[in-house]
Amino acid sequence: MSLFDVLDINVKQLGGLIVSCQPVPDSPLDKPEIVAAMALAAVNTGAVAVRIEGLNNLKATRELISVPIIGIIKRDLPDSPVRITPFLEDVDALAQAGADIIAFDGTDRPRPVGVKAMIDRIHQRGCAAMADCSSLEDGTECHNLGADIIGTTMSGYTTDAVPTEPDFPLVQALSAKGYRVIAEGRFNSPALAALAIKHGAWAVTVGSAITRIE
Repeated sequence: MSLFDVLDINVKQLGGLIVSCQPVPDSPLDKPEIVAAMALAAVNTGAVAVRIEGLNNLKATRELISVPIIGIIKRDLPDSPVRITPFLEDVDALAQAGADIIAFDGTDRPRPVGVKAMIDRIHQRGCAAMADCSSLEDGTECHNLGADIIGTTMSGYTTDAVPTEPDFPLVQALSAKGYRVIAEGRFNSPALAALAIKHGAWAVTVGSAITRIE
C-alpha cells in the first residue's frame, strides 16, 4: 500500500491526530532522545503521524516509530521571512534522515527557492510534499503546483497580530476544493480538533497543547 493508503486507513480508524513534537529551543526537553520518546508516546496513544523539526530529532524518532514522520527544518534567514524548510538542501537532508512527508512554507512571500522547485525536489527524493499555507490563495497555488497535502499552519502568522482562535473558515474553504487538508495552528483542545474535522479537515496537528510543558 502507498503512504496515503496507510494513512487513510489509520485516519479512519484512529481519528486523524498528528502530534507535533517540537520543544522550546534550548529547553530541558530539547534533546533528540526526549523528542523521540514524546513521539513514541504519541503514537502509542493513537497518533497517526508526528511532525518533527531538526535532523537529529528526526533520526532519533525514526529509530523508534514506523508511522509517517512529517519532517521540517526551521531557519531564521536575514533576507526572507520564510522559516520552514527554505532550501533544497534541507529537503535532501530530511529525506535522508527518514522523513516520509516534508513540509515547507507555502506562502506567497520572498523566498530563496520557489514553491515549484521545492515540491519537485521533495517528490524526487521519494517523499510527499506538505505546503504550510496561510490563505486559500496559497493553498490553491501549492495544490496546483503538485503539493500532496495543504496545511493551514501559517494562517495568522504572516501578519503582525496572531489570532487566538484557529482558522476554521480556511480549513473549510480548502477542504471544499477537495484538497487533502491538515488543520494546524492553534488547535489546542480536543474540542477544537474535533471541530476541524467537522469543517472538512483530513487530519489535525496538535503541538503545544500536548508536547510543550515549558
